[in-house]
Amino acid sequence: MSAPDLREGSRVALLVPGSLDYLAAVHSLLARAIIPIPLDPRLTAHERERILAHLAPDLVVEDAVGLAAVTTADRGLPRARPMHVTSGTTGTPKGVFSGVLDDAAAAALVAEERDLWGFRADDVHLVLSPLYHSAPLRFALGTTLAGGRVVVPGPFDPARVTASIERDRPTSVFCVPTHLRRLFAYWDEVGTPDLSCFRLVAHAGAPCPPEVKRRLLADFPDGSTWEFYGSTEGQFTACRSEEWLEHPGTVGRARPGRHLSVDDDGTIWCVVPEHARFTYFRDPDKTAAAWRDLGEGQRAFTVGDHGRLDDEGYLYLDGRREDLIISGGVNVYPLEVELVLGEHPGVDDVAVFALPDDAWGQRVCAAVVGPATEAELDAYARERLAPPKRPKTWVRLDELPRTLTGKVRRDELSRRTDGGTAED
Repeated sequence: MSAPDLREGSRVALLVPGSLDYLAAVHSLLARAIIPIPLDPRLTAHERERILAHLAPDLVVEDAVGLAAVTTADRGLPRARPMHVTSGTTGTPKGVFSGVLDDAAAAALVAEERDLWGFRADDVHLVLSPLYHSAPLRFALGTTLAGGRVVVPGPFDPARVTASIERDRPTSVFCVPTHLRRLFAYWDEVGTPDLSCFRLVAHAGAPCPPEVKRRLLADFPDGSTWEFYGSTEGQFTACRSEEWLEHPGTVGRARPGRHLSVDDDGTIWCVVPEHARFTYFRDPDKTAAAWRDLGEGQRAFTVGDHGRLDDEGYLYLDGRREDLIISGGVNVYPLEVELVLGEHPGVDDVAVFALPDDAWGQRVCAAVVGPATEAELDAYARERLAPPKRPKTWVRLDELPRTLTGKVRRDELSRRTDGGTAED
């Protein structure tokens, strides 16, 4: 289909690297109620075929010429949300689809992001993550809609990012903990740049180790740093880092306009306004499983994450249901074990995953980056973790396999591990 044939509700798959032209194309499409499908341009031919066969786009854009062809001068209010796909670490990625929004819903969607993050005309937003992911694109587009400027320095590199901070003096940035780790390590070598220009530093996408959070608070201006918890499907919480100091480990309280609840088994549900609702594209069964009617027009969704709420409404995550390890009949959440092991001074990075085990059903395993020895780690775990939670296999790596948004590829760790055991 040629670009002039696109109409409201048409779907356009974008398989090109992120850039200011990319951002302009997305804005132009959304303003016309045409739905962009941002995808990783590095997908293999097999992956593209598998994903696109289900999403059935009307047009596939794979180069700069195609990107220019779908871009017009339209820069009005977005009348749709991009159809992002889930990370796809298991099974085929699912399209998160919201259809075309009416004028009221479109205005509400923009307003809630602007009111939460304070986007304004004098903002300069620094893009560190690929724009085909939902959070980086949302922050960049929010800045553009407020009349601010967006800087896209290219694939993440600490030296390049530091040069951009010194040159462009950004006021806002979205990042993941891996970005922060790499920046702090680089700044330890060359010196920390002047960070006084920042009014907003938001991070999400993976658990933030306490030492990284404390460094974040120390280096950036007071009141500028935030964490939020969300997913491709929707946003749950937001939390100033100062709140985290008072409630260590929390990911915050419900965002404005949302309400959180937790089932007896720990499943987290979030009530969202109508403009923030979604379906899984052409998958009514998965859609039905994700939503719960609460009456009086209220609906809540879940992505299967587990956690707990304290008396003040602060949410603490236990982990994803898909990551749950059942060892000897006991539920073990990798995140809980990772947070404990991550406090060891000889651990730079850690990921907990499962391998099949004839005796236990699943065996708890830990991949560790850092100088700590297996004996040290085993002794540390014995002091701080109940027996079912203690790793029975330790794997030493130079670097954890992660997606570009910083999420650990536990499936890859399982495939790569031979599986010798440690004594319990």
